[in-house]
Formats: sequence, structure tokens, C-alpha cells
Amino acid sequence: MKTKTYILLFTLFSVFSCATADEVIEDTNPDATSIYFPSTTSNTWETISISEIGWNENKLQPLLDFLEEKNTKSFIMLYNGRIVVENYMNDHTATSSWYWASAGKTLTATLMGIAETEGLIHLNNKVSDYLGTGWTSASLEKENLITCKNLLSMNSGLDDSLGDTVSPENLQYVADAGQRWAYHNVYVKLQEVVAQASNQTWTSYFNAKLKDRIGMSGAWVPLGDLSVYWSNTRSMARFGLLISANGKWENTEIVSPNYLSEATNTSQSINESYGYLWWLNGKSSYHLPATQVPFSGSLIPNAPNDMYAALGKNDQKIYVVPSKKLVVIRMGEAADDSNFALSTFDNDLWEKINALTNE
Repeated sequence: MKTKTYILLFTLFSVFSCATADEVIEDTNPDATSIYFPSTTSNTWETISISEIGWNENKLQPLLDFLEEKNTKSFIMLYNGRIVVENYMNDHTATSSWYWASAGKTLTATLMGIAETEGLIHLNNKVSDYLGTGWTSASLEKENLITCKNLLSMNSGLDDSLGDTVSPENLQYVADAGQRWAYHNVYVKLQEVVAQASNQTWTSYFNAKLKDRIGMSGAWVPLGDLSVYWSNTRSMARFGLLISANGKWENTEIVSPNYLSEATNTSQSINESYGYLWWLNGKSSYHLPATQVPFSGSLIPNAPNDMYAALGKNDQKIYVVPSKKLVVIRMGEAADDSNFALSTFDNDLWEKINALTNE
């Protein structure tokens, strides 16, 4: 997917974006250790000051300068749900929409968990149970090895070198499902699975089961065979907050905590650093897109070991750190050259974040 295409879509999307100005209010909760959820019917969001949580305020401006220099458009840090840092730069505003790119894969993963809890799907069922046979170019025997869990885990065994489209001719057999890890757009077939199983459109199910329930804005914008999610930055932060709260929004369970535990832990034996469309830090090795070479060490060495992340093209980021009660959001252009997901920017950014949080 080309950056120029994203920019064109951004221009079109801005025409029908109905986001309103966001507001912040000072923390009025005397117990700032309790998790906070912003209202789903207003744009107000409680803040907490850097001094209240003992961070180093002198390190904030160097972080913001670094972000602006690295083509960032928006940056949010939440501590226990409250906004600590929220900045917009490089002609972006609180009401501007931007693409999630592959960070939006985690939205699909979350809807799969919701659909499973509702009994609409089972992760271990083969994909052809929902889509019918012939959705790949593999033989029927090999196609029927591919389960929904394989698509979530990126180990379908299908060829990842044939381009972005997911038509049957581009979904060709390379290895048996479960025997090879390869980052592949075939995950998008899970949206068709959910639509078929729920007897709704993907967008309708997504809006009813996730977006509207946590107060997100935004929309799925078609891009070839894929749909890319666009929203303002606070909507991305709302989603990160939901995940950091183990799938609950206030007292309502949106997605099962048990499912999220599976989704944010190693999902297969080949790439330790990959869950269900989530990237995982702190493992002993990792694989990257478009390569079969394993790399030793942690995905982002400067980040906390328990951090997991939604990573998208041109450095769209959702970082969730349970041990630090942190959710960190970054939207923008590629920090350096155009990149697919992970880049050296992640490690450099975490060096700056660590300085701010006194780690």
C-alpha cells in the first residue's frame, strides 16, 4: 500500500469526518490509581499531570521535539486511562483523521474475540467452514488445513510474495498451515468470516460491537481488497485503553479477558513475538515481515518486556504496557524512510519515553 494512496484517502475522508473538538478536564478523582474511562457520549477526557505521577518534566520537551522532527502528527500517552501527554504537530489537529494501516489488524483480532464469545465462530474451525471452499488456490486438502487461528497467527502457509490482493490466485500454497510464519494480508479474510457468521456487514458488526460501545469515531475506507481504518488520535487511544483494561469499558465486558490473554501472548511456535495480530516484546527471538530469518533478542529492546503493540506502515503505533499502566499512541508519516511496521524509530522513541518516565 502506497503512502500517496493513503494521503489521497485522507483528503477524501476529511470531507465526511464529523469529529468535534476534543476537550480535557483536570483530574477530579482523588484516587488517581483507579483506571479511568472517558465518556462515550462526550469529548471530555480527564488528565493527570506529569508531576502527580512522578515523571521527569524536563524530559517532555526533548521527547516532543524528537517526535516533531520524526514526522509525527499526533502523540498521546495515557496513564491508567488519563491523558498525561497529548500533542498535535506538523499540521495535524485533534479533529484530523489519519490511517491506522496495519495497526488496525488488531481491530480485526478484537472482533474475532467478540464473535467467538457470542458463539458465532470458533477459532479452530477451518476458514472454509465460513467462506466455502475455493477461497485459495491451494488444493482442497491443503486449504482445509487453514483455520481462523492460523490467519490470526500469520501461519496459514500461504505465499506472502504475491502482492497485497487476497484473490484466490494470490493465495497459493507454500507449506501446510502451522508450518511457516509469514506476515500476510490474508488476515483480512477474517472480516469476511465475521460478516458471514454474524449475517451482517463487517462495518455494521464492528460499529455495533466495538466502535459505538467505547465512543470511537472513524470509518473503514476501502483500499483495493483491504479496508483501512481511519480515525482521530483519541479514538485510537480509546481502543488502546480498552485492551489495556483487559477488554472492559467501565463495568462492561466488550471482549473476553481470556481471549485477550491469548491474543497478546505467543500464538505459535515459529515467531515468539507474535500473538493474534499483536506484536509482543520481551521474547527471546522474533521474525519480521517479508523474511523467514529469525532474529535473536527482544523486538524493541528499550521498551518494557511486557509491552505489546499494534504496528502499522509508516510508524502508526499503539503500545500497551500493563506493568506501567501505559498506553502510547503515535500517528504520522514514516519517521525516517517508508517502512512496513517495525523500525529503529520504535527503539529510539522508547529511549525518550524512558527518560520521561524515569525508567
